[in-house]
Amino acid sequence: MSSSFGINLKITVFGQSHSQAIGVVLDGLPAGEAVDLEETARFLRRRAPGRNEISTPRREADEVKVLSGLVNGLTCGAPLAAVIENTNVRSGDYAQIKTHPRPSHADYTAEVKYHGFQDVRGGGHFSGRLTAPLCFAGAVCLQILARRGITVGAHIFSIGREKDRPFDPVSADAAALGRIAQKPFPVLDDAAGERMREEILAAKRDLDSVGGVIECCALGVPPGIGDPIFDGLENRIAAAVFGIPAVRGIEFGAGFAAAAMRGSEHNDPFYYDGDRVKTATNHHGGALGGISSGMPVLFRAAFKPTPSIAREQRTVDLAAHADAPLSVRGRHDPCIVPRAVPCVEAAAAVALLDLML
Repeated sequence: MSSSFGINLKITVFGQSHSQAIGVVLDGLPAGEAVDLEETARFLRRRAPGRNEISTPRREADEVKVLSGLVNGLTCGAPLAAVIENTNVRSGDYAQIKTHPRPSHADYTAEVKYHGFQDVRGGGHFSGRLTAPLCFAGAVCLQILARRGITVGAHIFSIGREKDRPFDPVSADAAALGRIAQKPFPVLDDAAGERMREEILAAKRDLDSVGGVIECCALGVPPGIGDPIFDGLENRIAAAVFGIPAVRGIEFGAGFAAAAMRGSEHNDPFYYDGDRVKTATNHHGGALGGISSGMPVLFRAAFKPTPSIAREQRTVDLAAHADAPLSVRGRHDPCIVPRAVPCVEAAAAVALLDLML
């Protein structure tokens, strides 16, 4: 399995949903960087399960144990390794999926690729549980980026048919990003957030699920970061974000809407602000030719509905070589989007720090 990401900063995520522990190794961090473990814990709590009626009832403390790489709170140049114990597992809920793959899950493709040796419990290595160590890695990177004047923040852009207002693509500010991170339901417009919550609860009442979109913004990224052709700023962020289970698409700046625009509409005029070159609009999302322009880096990631739903579904019985019904057991989010917001921030932070190093 390819569980590593990065060139200058390499992170490796390990473990399974129901293994003894999950964890991450960060190799390539600069020495002498302070890591506030209380701050990383606060960041992980934003992703943690079992906190309210719109998330999975599986509760995990997600307490991080650092094994190496820190001395007196500072990085020492050695790989930073951390583990998180899995303490609330119900592996028996997943016995059936060995022969009855869940629709829209990796059960069938993993069976084909790993010849039946994969861990099916809770989705194994394909589980959203693996975003917890990603969030720890991202929390560390966010602290280092902050000391370099870079702030990363995200909000729920939409859930189902309900939408929040977007970030200002030109003049988003770090204080606003910080305020969103303090909210239990991270949106700009709280009234829109209430409508989104009702959308989630309606799907839950229907024994169903719903997807949505997360919008992320990185401020303070200096111009000149990223390398064409395959290591562009968008390329690296997209690769990291697609490591989050359930992501189905990503767009930067105007994104797919650019296809319906004329060049005169989409082009961002340059101008001087003192001795800095800026653009009057930001349809390019902060990157041109794979290289940062100095404008806010802005992208949106689309998440599919949680595939584990309580309704009976159709699948196959791999042992009997026949079609079969399936009733999914286990504990699952009716919408993964609210808990995925810090995951998107983490993925963006890891990619940005890797590029900057």
